[in-house]
Amino acid sequence: MKIADETLHQAMITLAHHDFSKGLGLHAFYKINNHELGLDLVQETFMKTFLYLAKGGKIVLMKAFLYHVLNNLIIDEYRKKKNSSLDELLEKGFEPGVNSHEKFIDFLDGQKAIKLIESLPKNYKEYMHMKYVQDFSLEEMSTLTGKTKNSLAVILHRGLEKLKVLYISQR
Repeated sequence: MKIADETLHQAMITLAHHDFSKGLGLHAFYKINNHELGLDLVQETFMKTFLYLAKGGKIVLMKAFLYHVLNNLIIDEYRKKKNSSLDELLEKGFEPGVNSHEKFIDFLDGQKAIKLIESLPKNYKEYMHMKYVQDFSLEEMSTLTGKTKNSLAVILHRGLEKLKVLYISQR
């Protein structure tokens, strides 16, 4: 690279930094909600732009180019695997806890619903048992029974409606 070209590139980057750095910083902060990381990404944007110019790249609209580079860096940041320590999560207000009481009640409700399936009419009982107890997909049920997936979905929907009525009447 010629010295005149390097001086021109430095002048272009300096002028662009003066004109667009504040806007780029606000854009980065808005996208990632971290001021320091946003400033780092803006600086990296100008570095990548300078390297692009040094390799002989041509830029038609500097502002558009800078925002394009910054947006790509923000996307790369999003894609990075984030490792959060438990301490960081606790500082942000996360409180791990296991509410076994609610899980137990959900389990009992599920057991009650399974028993209520047995009291459904025969044409619903078989399909409801396959879907919700044996956990078959509609495709698997269709293969086993020879019925279409659509007709099975209708039967399951009607069976769920009947099960809801039975469940509410048992309370």
